This record gives sequence, structure tokens and C-alpha cells, in this order.
Amino acid sequence: MHPALWISKTGLDAAQTDVSVVSNNLANASTVGFKKDRAIFEDLLYQNINQPGGRSSADTELPSGLMLGAGSKVVATQKAHTQGNLLTTENALDMSIQGRGFFEILQPDGTIAYTRNGQFTLNDQGQIVTPGAGLLLQPEIAVPEDAQQITISQDGEVSAQIRGQAEPQVLGQINISDFVNPTGLQPIGQNLYVETAVSGAPLQGIPGLQGLGTIAQGTLETSNVNVTEELVNLIESQRLYEMNSKVISSVDQMLGQVIQQL
Repeated sequence: MHPALWISKTGLDAAQTDVSVVSNNLANASTVGFKKDRAIFEDLLYQNINQPGGRSSADTELPSGLMLGAGSKVVATQKAHTQGNLLTTENALDMSIQGRGFFEILQPDGTIAYTRNGQFTLNDQGQIVTPGAGLLLQPEIAVPEDAQQITISQDGEVSAQIRGQAEPQVLGQINISDFVNPTGLQPIGQNLYVETAVSGAPLQGIPGLQGLGTIAQGTLETSNVNVTEELVNLIESQRLYEMNSKVISSVDQMLGQVIQQL
């Protein structure tokens, strides 16, 4: 069978995967704290027919070789952890991180997950939790029932004005964590990431210190997806798919002509 058929087949698979990545970016264009992905392509193994530098005669060498590629594939998807735009909400429990860092979230199995989504609410015990699954923000912070106003400083200190008290009461301290290689974090859904061997260990600290970002209360970090850019990428992937399909169609016509003439 003609090798171009299989080479173009790998191109179709790679383009289809790229379309899936782009479609996921577009689907999450309004997801708070979402970081866009990009597909990483690599070429496949080569068939070396003539090795560069091989002897072409007793006194000469081949200046270039003859190597036929076997196509391409998607080997990874890479998160772009760039800062998203800030959206002002005026909600006291909405927070965004300006700079590096992730909020720490306690999962049901006792492990820690990380997120850039600062949409938080209170559960029935007054603890700050995520709005979807009700997972606890770490360290745990409980807001009293008679709290009238919650204030979160840039360095993560949470205080509240309690009814009947003149001075605000400090409720706790929000810490954030950073990673040497945040691209190595594994996304698990629900706007959460978990640590992996290549992300490095979490570097926990107080916001604003040791290179960590600061917390802005009453704001949310929007997705860093550029819709126009993703639409251009979608068109490019679609054309790539069409070109590989055209190659398969052309090879099929070539084989058909050979069959008819023989």
C-alpha cells in the first residue's frame, strides 16, 4: 500500500486532536480561572534510505541523505498559565490572584488540589468553600453568623466586622502555593489541578511575599482564552485536515489509474 496513505492518516489524527483542544478552549472561554491549552506536535520516525555523509564513491561523500518521514502526532497538551483579565464583582468572597500562585483546596480524599478560580461561598457551618462541590478552602476559615462585613487583604488576612464589636475580628490567613513548573500540573476538572512529579513540590507562602501574587477581593480572574486567536487556530486545523484528506484522495486516484491500466 502507498505509504502516503498512512502518512496522511497520521496528519488527520493530529489535526482532529488539535480541533478537540481548540474546542475545549472555546467551550471554557467563560470559565473563571481557566488556562488555555495548546497541542504539541512531533514528526514520527524516518526511514533512512541514504545516510548523510555516506560514501558515494571512493573520494566523495553524500552531502545530504534520503530520509522519508512517517507523519506526525500530538505528543502533549500544554497549559498557558498567563494572567487572565480581572472582572470586578463586588462580592466579598470573590477573590483573584494577581501574579503567581494557586488557592489550596481540600479534596474529599484528604489530598490538596489547586485552583485559580476564586469564586467562593459559605457552607452551612460558615466555612469558605468552592461553589460547585463545596470543597473547603485551605487553611479552613469559618465566618461567624453575626459577621456583617468580610474583608480580605492583599496578603490574604481575612477579617470580619462582628455585630456589637468596635474592632474587626481576624478570622484566618489565606495562603497560596506556587510551582516551579505549573505546566506540569494535572487538570482534573472542577477548575482544579493536582501536583505531579514534573510540577515540583508546592511552594506555600503568604500572598505578596517570595514572588507570590497578591489577592484582590471582589474580583475574579477570567479565562485567558483569546476567542479570536482560537477561531484562527480552528480554521488552520480545519484546513490541515482538508489538505491531508486531499492527499488521501489523490493517492486513491493514482492507485485507481494504475489498477485500470494494468
